Amino acid sequence: MTRGLWLAGGVTALALGAVGVVLPLLPTVPFLLLAAFCFARSSERLHRWLLDHPAFGPPIRDWEERGAIGRKAKWIATLSMAGSVAVTSFLGMPVWAVAVQAVILFAVALFIWTRPEE
Repeated sequence: MTRGLWLAGGVTALALGAVGVVLPLLPTVPFLLLAAFCFARSSERLHRWLLDHPAFGPPIRDWEERGAIGRKAKWIATLSMAGSVAVTSFLGMPVWAVAVQAVILFAVALFIWTRPEE
């Protein structure tokens, strides 16, 4: 039962990560990391496939082995977060909502930039 839930979670996360490849607002790597986490608990074959995948594997291996995030990914994430705050502000959201969003995304950016690089 538990293994099936981990497998379902991994497949769902993998699907969301694949959609994120073509949709700019949906992050790819966090969903792939979640998929790898779930597959490690449910299917060694799928976990190995994901790690060996030519496009998806390198950032997952970097994270699993060293907790590393590539510089390009850091910049893309930071610019996306800044863009989100700008769009929220531009749409006329309440100042408190924009401030809360900015503080949370700043904390996320700080975490990302303190990780080692590839």
